[in-house]
Amino acid sequence: MKQGENMTGFRDFIGQLEREGNIIVINKEVDTKYEIAAILKKAEGNAVKFNNVKGHDIKVVGGVGSSRELIAKSMGIKPKDLLFRIADAINNPKPPEVVESAPCQEIVVKGDDVDLNRLPLLLHYEKDGGPYISSSVVVLNSDKHGRNMATHRMMLYGPKNKLVIRICARDTMKYLEEAGGEIDAAVCVGVHPAIQIASATRITPDTDEMAIANALLETKTVRCLTKNIEVPAEAEIVLEGKISAKERAKEGPFVDITGTYDFPERQEPVFTVETITMRKNALWHALLPGFAEHRLYMGMPREPTIYNEVNKVCECKNVVITQGSCGWLNAIVQIVKKGPDDGRKAIEAAFKGHSSLKHVQVIDDDIDIYDRDQLEWALATRFQASKDAVIEEYLKGSSVDPSGTPVEGSDRQQTTRVGLDTTIPHEREKRNFMRPHIPNEENINLDDYKD
Repeated sequence: MKQGENMTGFRDFIGQLEREGNIIVINKEVDTKYEIAAILKKAEGNAVKFNNVKGHDIKVVGGVGSSRELIAKSMGIKPKDLLFRIADAINNPKPPEVVESAPCQEIVVKGDDVDLNRLPLLLHYEKDGGPYISSSVVVLNSDKHGRNMATHRMMLYGPKNKLVIRICARDTMKYLEEAGGEIDAAVCVGVHPAIQIASATRITPDTDEMAIANALLETKTVRCLTKNIEVPAEAEIVLEGKISAKERAKEGPFVDITGTYDFPERQEPVFTVETITMRKNALWHALLPGFAEHRLYMGMPREPTIYNEVNKVCECKNVVITQGSCGWLNAIVQIVKKGPDDGRKAIEAAFKGHSSLKHVQVIDDDIDIYDRDQLEWALATRFQASKDAVIEEYLKGSSVDPSGTPVEGSDRQQTTRVGLDTTIPHEREKRNFMRPHIPNEENINLDDYKD
């Protein structure tokens, strides 16, 4: 197979956006220290390409997944179909084809020539612990569980070939511990949005997230040059090396998905980079922490896991994790209510589908899940707190919730979960709760009535 044949990569999507005029292109010289981050914040919801980065030959692209519209476009579907495409990929993963050579290995840097300062790592905020890779997709292999792909932030520190990596007590840490505290790893920067989404799914340690990515959109892989690890063939940049829990360093502060600083001074494992491979004219993916792209890539993969769990107990129509809740803490669940306890069952299932969830509102299928006014209308007219609220105290919640209470010996916070059943009361006449409809109103165009 020839390099690049029938493959879809990060730069293919950027090229599509450029041809359509759907990306902001900046040719003025910009600095990796704060300036690029500030521009990405101002351009929230848009993809931005920086062609002239001070001190670097590599161009920077950000905001690629900063709206549902952009992510859907990257997969050739409509935003309303994202949930169902991701859910189907999770339920029907497809192991990817392995190719012998690939664009991500067109340029190779080894040994003493490895210098991470040559890469345009961004300093985002004034209290950041250092320059970060915030879009890094980490790929590992385990003799027991197979391949794992996950997203972990990585901070540059000290030697030119070392990063300190934040690892929560989940699959990556499990792999690391089972390997005796050291494990080979490959870190990919500049991958297609489908791969970025798949890397943020969390099902079981045995789940192959790369197979989920391939089910979302064809994703071929290639074996690393120095590690027995397969990475996306069209990744822009791949860092090959070793993660060691035996070598640790202080990580942070870092602005997390909530838009607040993750301040605790943790001693986290160190990733030593031994080899860098990249495409010719490589693009660097800059993801602004705490804003839309961060929230969508991290939160959207939890929508299908909620959807799947709710569908086990009642008919689920849709799920949205709201951007106003940092794309992480609050969800809206839409159901077809058939029994008196369906709303409460949906609440319980939603919390099972996303363990970091803090609040959930369940609505009927006549409410537009994307219309905030309709959601509030359902809350105002179909809800009585004394009987329709579910409150569960003293539970382990999200580690990033700044309002939670720290739990000793855990990176999770103690929280209170609240579920709101804002569906039509089953015992009441539905006609008293129906939204009024004017026949043919959807076909009325005001411009037709103006002189």
